[in-house]
Amino acid sequence: MTQAPLHQLRAEAAGLASQLGSLSTHARAASAAQVGSAGRRRSGMGENFWQYRRFVPEDGAQRVDWRRSAREEHLFVRETELETARTFLFWVDPSPGFAWSGDEAHLAKADRALVLSMALAGSLSRAGERCGALGGARSPVSGARAAQRVGEDLRALDPKAPFPRPPREAAAAVIASDFYTSLEDWRRQLTPIAAKCRDGTLLQVCDPVEISYPFEGRTRFFRPGDDQGRIVGKAESLRDAYLERFERRRSDLAHLAAELGWRFITHVTNLEARTALGDLARGFEMQGSRT
Repeated sequence: MTQAPLHQLRAEAAGLASQLGSLSTHARAASAAQVGSAGRRRSGMGENFWQYRRFVPEDGAQRVDWRRSAREEHLFVRETELETARTFLFWVDPSPGFAWSGDEAHLAKADRALVLSMALAGSLSRAGERCGALGGARSPVSGARAAQRVGEDLRALDPKAPFPRPPREAAAAVIASDFYTSLEDWRRQLTPIAAKCRDGTLLQVCDPVEISYPFEGRTRFFRPGDDQGRIVGKAESLRDAYLERFERRRSDLAHLAAELGWRFITHVTNLEARTALGDLARGFEMQGSRT
């Protein structure tokens, strides 16, 4: 399947990020030992008050400082001074099987993962965080260019290259795939990553066909990127066994994420992307302060 143009995905990601607003990860402790962790004289995550500013719809009602707003005709948000920045690394499975959709009306799994990664990077970078691609050719950056660079570097990953090595510095990570290859391979690849990225998420992105298994009668199954396939005379005869194995894999992935000290999120491409983005954001908001 042909993947969607990056500029189209970037526009969708920007729309999602604007709904989410700037994400604070409450990560002071994780980076306190890093050079430059003192106040940066601009708004961001921190404990010290910085300034009040006028409320904008992207902030969300939970950010309104109601005591300050009660004295004025306008709503105000209380901002703290940025103390430190974390690094967030994203990886989207570049294998042909992940760049697949069972229906042209839905994005390919890899494209939806790319949208979510860019949207989260956009929100994090507005809060002063650094974002980049795990295994990418360029260093993580913050600011307005972060989301675009994350998308470019993720799209450029080589499907034939080995799984990326752990980053040199501590970071948080989002690993997106359908995770259909060997569970032991994933454990072997992710364990060193988790040693450096103590805060992370496994994001499983699935196509609706993979969830429902709607096949009946004579059906040809094939692996994306592979010309060979298998013809099954009564595809419905495999439904129960397939669904059982699918759910077992999902359970195994949840356990693997727990072993790593990470979170596990499943998303289906016919569902709203903002739901998955919200789950990703809430996870980092709650867990970002771990040391």
